[in-house]
Parts: sequence; C-alpha cells; structure tokens
Amino acid sequence: MVIGAGKGAAAMARVVEDVWEGELCGTVVTRYGYAVPCRRIEVLEAAHPIPDEAGVRAAARIRERLDGLGPDDLVIALVSGGGSALLVDPPPGVTLADKQALNAALLRSGATIREMNCVRRHVSGIKGGRLGAVCHPARLCTLLVSDVPGDVPMDIASGPTVADAGTRADALGILARHAIAVPDALRAWLQSGAAESIKPGDPRLARAETRIVAAPQMALEAAAGIAQEAGLGVHILGDALEGEARDLGTALAGITRQVVSRAQPFPPPCVLLSGGETTVTVRGGGRGGRNVEFLLALGIALDGLPGVHALACDTDGVDGAEEIAGGILAPDSLERAWNLGMVPRRYLDGNDAHTFFGTLGDSVITGPTLTNVNDFRAILIGPFGR
Repeated sequence: MVIGAGKGAAAMARVVEDVWEGELCGTVVTRYGYAVPCRRIEVLEAAHPIPDEAGVRAAARIRERLDGLGPDDLVIALVSGGGSALLVDPPPGVTLADKQALNAALLRSGATIREMNCVRRHVSGIKGGRLGAVCHPARLCTLLVSDVPGDVPMDIASGPTVADAGTRADALGILARHAIAVPDALRAWLQSGAAESIKPGDPRLARAETRIVAAPQMALEAAAGIAQEAGLGVHILGDALEGEARDLGTALAGITRQVVSRAQPFPPPCVLLSGGETTVTVRGGGRGGRNVEFLLALGIALDGLPGVHALACDTDGVDGAEEIAGGILAPDSLERAWNLGMVPRRYLDGNDAHTFFGTLGDSVITGPTLTNVNDFRAILIGPFGR
C-alpha cells in the first residue's frame, strides 16, 4: 500500500510504480499542478501553502486506504515538503477555517519551519506520527525528500508517520513567543491531553523505518559538480542556513566583499553555494518570498559590486505564495532599477521583492519542478566585468 503527501509525492509514486514488480495500490496527494500520471496509485491534488477542503478529503481517503491492514502488509509512505498543508485532518472541535487562519498567521510571523511544524503536529489528527500509528500492525517504510534544515524527519511535512519528541506545551510556547492569536477551540485543543503527538517508543511504530532519499545537500553537491566542470572554485557554505532572509543576504554580501577585495576566505573566481530555509517577518503588503527577499537584501548590500552575480530560488518552483521560483541578481540590477524610478530599499521594506525582480525581467519561473529540497542560493564571483 502506497500513501504519501507533498510536492514531490506524485513524482515519487510514479518511480515506485516503475520499479515495483509486485502487487501495488494506494493514494498520494500533491499540490495543484504537481500531479504525475500513475497507473496503480491514485493521485489527488490540494492547495498549498494554505490548506483547502481537497486536502481534508485526501486525508480521509488515505486513512480509508489503511483500513484492515494486517502484519503481512507493507505500507510505503512517500513524504516530501508541502505535506503539512496538503494532508489536512482538523482535530475534534477545530475547523478547516481555524487551520487556514493558523497557517496564514504562522507564515507571516517569522517563525522558523521547525517552529511552524511543531505547532502543526499538535493541531492535527494525522500529523506527528498519527498516520504512522494508523498503519499498525503493518510494516511501515517512510521514504523522505527533505526540505528542512538538518533533515529532521519529524519536521518534514510535520512528520505524519514518524515519532515526535515535541509536546503541546512546546506548541503553545511558540504561539506565545510569536504573539499568534488562535481561536478558542484551537487553544482548548492544544491545552488538552488529546493534542499530544505520537512519542518515541510507541509500540504502534515498532515496525516502522525511515529513510531520506533526497536532501538539500544533494542539490548543492550536484551544483558544485557543474561549477567545478566550468573551472570554478566551489565552496558550500552550508545546507541549513536559517534566520531572517534579509539578514542572511546582508551577511553573505559581507563575505562576498571580502572575497573580491582580499581573496579571503576564498580566491576568485568562485561560486558560494548555500541551502536552508530562511524566514520573513511580514511587515509590508507586497509580493514577496524568502528567496527574493534574500536576493534583494544581498543586492542592496553589494551596491553594484562588479563581477558578482547571484541566484536564489526555491527548488519546488514556488517562492512564497507566487508561482515564481526566485530571481537573478546582476552587478547592474540596482542601476537598472534606479533608472526606472524604483527605490530598492522601499521594495525590501514592503516585502515586495517579486515585484522588484519581475519589473527588471529577472524573475526565475520554472513551473512545477515535482520535487522540493528547500532553498538554493548561488553567488558567482568574477572577475567577469560588469
């Protein structure tokens, strides 16, 4: 039995069909537009990043698939980023509207993905290992495509099939720390013992195993190989860089300037690669995403430094709520913006970086990539001229 949720779930299901020689059936849910034709596995679509009724129906369908399984059955769970929004099962007393409001507030709050998923695990009837418990007594193998810093299984799609060491008290603390108001019914649920997720050592997960099959580091290493073939020095700064997107942009601009002016810590020409998941505390009403916000802050700090180009994109093809993967920065980006009467700092302050790069014609639009291994950032340092 194959089940799954995430932006890569349909593509993963297709691969399972291609290589599995025995009896096979199941259901997976993916983001609208990310479906891949499958012969034996049912593929459903739902909304992301704000859940919808289709996600509720998908969760119910997957639960239905698991009814009546015995100890001789095998469940293969295909889990990738985006599964938190796509697999929706509001707990008793909590409505879909409550979950939608919570997701929207978390996305705007500046909370890390780790914090957001801790809350999501405790406001669900299916996340935080609960789906894995439903698979009992069958054997369970979860295959993960990681989109989170550190590749922590319980943080990938809020861990529907893996044990969770976090607690409802942790979730309540996160809501308080970020001043996120929640409906009374949702708070009452979190304050009840029923909100606790499935913990390590739970006998219902005794026959469960988990394997990560793709991760941000793999994307960085693949990019490094291409850069090396081009004769560039390659330096991976990390696959789990976090923090406010604009702060990281400013910090990496400082490293870039040191490379250009001092050949430290690396001599040019070279490329600086990094992954991870930054956050954006939304203060403006613009069209933004964490990758383009990083890129605009980087550009402002570099101020047209010759010989430096950069790219920042989400590997799923969607940065923020826009069907835009990210953007490209060139040494003349700010100059071109000024010539158009644009003030870059205003776009950054308004969380409007998609508008900024779109106006310059420097947005990166890939369409559905059918995978999700977090953010990808590359800074190419010359000398290449302007």
